[in-house]
Amino acid sequence: MPDRRSAFFISDRTGITAESLGHTLLTQFDTVEFRRETVPFIDTVEKATQLAERIRQCAEQEHFRPLVFTSIIDPAIRQIFKIETALTIDFFESFIGELENELGRSASLSVGRAHGMVDEKNYDTRIEAVNFSLNHDDGVKLKDLAEADVILVGVSRSGKTPTCLYLALQYGIKAANYPLTPEDLDAPTLPKMLLPYRNKLFGLTIDPQRLHSIRSERRPDSRYASIENCRFEVNEAESMFRHHAVPFISTTHKSIEEIATTIIHKATLERRF
Repeated sequence: MPDRRSAFFISDRTGITAESLGHTLLTQFDTVEFRRETVPFIDTVEKATQLAERIRQCAEQEHFRPLVFTSIIDPAIRQIFKIETALTIDFFESFIGELENELGRSASLSVGRAHGMVDEKNYDTRIEAVNFSLNHDDGVKLKDLAEADVILVGVSRSGKTPTCLYLALQYGIKAANYPLTPEDLDAPTLPKMLLPYRNKLFGLTIDPQRLHSIRSERRPDSRYASIENCRFEVNEAESMFRHHAVPFISTTHKSIEEIATTIIHKATLERRF
C-alpha cells in the first residue's frame, strides 16, 4: 500500500458532513499520508461528471485508487461517483436505506438539512451565543455576565477563547472567559468581578512546558513566555481552583472538541439547539 493517497470529500452542500466522517475514518490509518481535498456544492450532473473525470485522472497519474467520501442526496449524482478506479464511500447510501426500513417511512431527501439554515430560531440562537462570546472575550466586557451559561477561567493562552467560540457555534452556549492576571494570582481570593458568578466558573489549565512553547511563538524571550513564569502562573491558577472548588481540566493534550464536550458534561450544561 502506498504511503500517500488522495482523498476527496464531496457534497452537494458545505462538505462538513463528508469531511468530518471521512477524516474520522482516516485518522485510524496514521501510517498513511493523505492528500485531502474537500469539494462542496456538487449539486448538478454536470459538476459531478467533471469532478468524476478529474478523480479518474488522479487515479491514472498516481497509479493508486483515490478515496472518495460523499454525502450527496440526489441518487443520480451519487451514481456518477461510483468510479471504477476509485474507492467510493457513500454515507447516504450506506445508512438511509437501513433507516427507512427501521422507521417504516421514506426519507425526505432534502438537501442542506444538516448544515443549512433550516430552523431560523436555532440559527439566531447560535449567532446570539457567538456574539456573546466575542463580546465577553478575555474579560473585555464584564457586563451581563449573569447571562453566561459558563465562564472559563485560566491563564493567558490556555485555550479559553477557541473553546468559548466552539461552545457557541456548536451548542449555542453563551460562554464568557476571564484571563487570570499576575495580580489575580497574587490575591487571596477569586477576582472580585467573578465572585457573584462562582457557580458558573470552570477552570482551564495547561502543562507549563506547552504553555511556554505557545507563548514563545507570540512573545519570544519575554518574562511572559519564560518557563519559570509559566510554571508559576499554572501552579498558582491550579491552587486557586482547588482552594475555591472551581472544577478544572487540563487542555494540554485535548482538542477543542474534547475540551468543550468535557466542560458540557462536568458543568452539566444544556445545548440550546
